[in-house]
Amino acid sequence: MLGANDGIVSVASLVIGVAAANSSRSVVVTAGVAGLIAGAMSMATGEYISVSSQRDAEHADLAIEAESLRANPRAELHELAKIYEDRGVEPGLARLVAGQLMAHDELGAHMRDELGITEIAQARPLQAALTSAVAFTCGAVFPLTAIITAPKSTRIAVCAVVSLLALVLLGVLGARVGGAPWKRAAARVVTWSTLAMVVTYGIGRLVGATV
Repeated sequence: MLGANDGIVSVASLVIGVAAANSSRSVVVTAGVAGLIAGAMSMATGEYISVSSQRDAEHADLAIEAESLRANPRAELHELAKIYEDRGVEPGLARLVAGQLMAHDELGAHMRDELGITEIAQARPLQAALTSAVAFTCGAVFPLTAIITAPKSTRIAVCAVVSLLALVLLGVLGARVGGAPWKRAAARVVTWSTLAMVVTYGIGRLVGATV
């Protein structure tokens, strides 16, 4: 959702600003396509770097935990049992469960219950990068298609309306999925997105008049 929102707002603001400077169709299209590609690559790169850092931190934590298990397994057993006790398990049962889990997979037990690292939640940089790039591109398609297909006299208005409708749809969908009030989410995304488009429109008009 966030990546798609970024794609819509970024590319819509960019092409509206360029179109407001009375640029030709080819210039607007070039700017839009360049914005889409640059934005998708930027999102992918940022996500890859961020998630790679998270993965490195996870690997470092696992190495420390593995060393602790080798050096003092008894203390690690007490530590794991204490975690279960804090969650409401009776002390004797907590120690029994900790012992059985460690006998089966001691590092896995500590990785899951002490460090909070699970197979599902493990950092995957390439997957995160690809997902972000695809999400941004899917969002950017809406304003880019609108600005390309609309007549020159109405292209800015059409692009803005299409972009805002797409943003409202995503806002409502995101709110529904998250169980949040959809009206507030829609109003928030429309307000800030409109502000971004108005600002770039004004800058485009100013630059166009100056140049």
